[in-house]
Amino acid sequence: MENFILIFHFLVAVFLIGLILVQQGKGAEAGASFGAGGSQTVFGSGGSWNFFSRMTAILSTIFFVTSVSLAVIAKNKTVVDADLLPEMEVIPFETPIDTDVPAVERRSEPGSEIPQ
Repeated sequence: MENFILIFHFLVAVFLIGLILVQQGKGAEAGASFGAGGSQTVFGSGGSWNFFSRMTAILSTIFFVTSVSLAVIAKNKTVVDADLLPEMEVIPFETPIDTDVPAVERRSEPGSEIPQ
């Protein structure tokens, strides 16, 4: 199954690249270089989708789905051996040591939380 998805993913990528290279850019007419395309917006005039733009959207969606599915398959195939992981040390809990240093006492005056 993985090989089928991988081959399909490769074919979709090749077709997507070819389809993008075949398309003509917005404002790429002959008059656009001489200032005739000034009435269009920055990314070209808005209009209905043609065959190339629909196929680009469909192929890019298929490419995205196959990419995610290949990532999930690769993740599920990954096995981590317990022998390769380092052992965690068990640190015993120690009781506090008695010292001559006095503990810091906190003075709290009722009604005032601002230090002076």
